Amino acid sequence: MNVDTTTAIPAGANQASSARSKAMVDYNSFLRLLIAQMKNQDPTQPMDSTQYVAQLATFSQVEQSMQANTKLDQILQASTLSQATGLIGHHISALDGSISGVVKEVRIFSDGMVAVLESGEQVLVGPGVTITAPSTGDTGTESAG
Repeated sequence: MNVDTTTAIPAGANQASSARSKAMVDYNSFLRLLIAQMKNQDPTQPMDSTQYVAQLATFSQVEQSMQANTKLDQILQASTLSQATGLIGHHISALDGSISGVVKEVRIFSDGMVAVLESGEQVLVGPGVTITAPSTGDTGTESAG
């Protein structure tokens, strides 16, 4: 069976949810292990309860760090989308000045953004590019010349 590339799931689309699921499975496994350890400890030499609390606290800190990283990734994605939207309609010039024009669309990749100009040329958005606000006298029409 051939699968059209338009129906394929983009790489990384489910990373956040799978990482969250994996963390929850690991957390549940840790709790099961902790309970089993408590049930099966040697009655003549019981483990100190502070060790259990310390293990639980450490694992809880790791889980909270993972959740914070997930939230930071979501904020970063939202910021990138906002920046990309803000570029549309602006004039952009490449670092060396060889390519310039008005941004028609922005393509976002894992390693950066590429501005596609009305002429079809592409400019990598990064250090050294010049971005200026659209002129107020622009009617938005293109000349055929």
